[in-house]
Amino acid sequence: MSNVFIHPTAVIDTGARIGTGTKLWHFCHISGSSVLGNNCVVGQNVFVDNEVVIGNGVKIQNNVSVYKGVTIEDDVFLGPSMVFTNVINPRSFIERKQEFKPTLVRKGASIGANATIICGCTIGSYALIGAGAVVTHTVADYALVVGNPARQTGWVSQAGGKLDFNEAGVAICPLTGIQYVMQNGTVCMSQNP
Repeated sequence: MSNVFIHPTAVIDTGARIGTGTKLWHFCHISGSSVLGNNCVVGQNVFVDNEVVIGNGVKIQNNVSVYKGVTIEDDVFLGPSMVFTNVINPRSFIERKQEFKPTLVRKGASIGANATIICGCTIGSYALIGAGAVVTHTVADYALVVGNPARQTGWVSQAGGKLDFNEAGVAICPLTGIQYVMQNGTVCMSQNP
C-alpha cells in the first residue's frame, strides 16, 4: 500500500487491497477481502464489508456502510449517512446470507445524504440521487431521482447540471456547455457538440 493515508484509529483487516493515494479517516473498518481503488477518500466511521469492490476516485462520506453484494465503479460519490441494503426481507432469526441481492453503482453517480438504496438496484452512470431518497428500482444513466419512494424528476449532465431537452432531444449542460442528446429515452453526450 504505497502513498496511502490511514488514520491511526482505522482498522484494516489483513488481505484488504487499498489503492495508491487513497485516504482512510477516523474509525473506518476495511474488511480483509475488499478492494478499494486508487485516490479514494473514505470518511469517518465507514465500514467496507468483505468482497466489496470500490473503483478509483470514489468519495465515501461519514457513516456509510458498504455491504457485501455492493459494487461501486469509478468516480462515485456516496453522501453522508446514505444506506445500502443487501437483503429484501431481513429477519434476525432467519439466516439469509445466501439471498443477498447485488447492487451496482455505475461510474460517476452521486448518492445524496441519508438516501437509501434497496438491494438489487443498479444506479446508472452519472445519475444523481437526491438527499433522503429511497431508491427501490434501477435508475437510468444521467437520471435525477428524489423522494420516497424515489421518482425520476429530470436529467443531469456529468457535471451535475440540470438538462432541459428541446423538441429535437438536445440539451446543453449549463455548467460546461457540453451537448447531450436523448434517443429512445436514453441520454448520452453528443459526439458532435
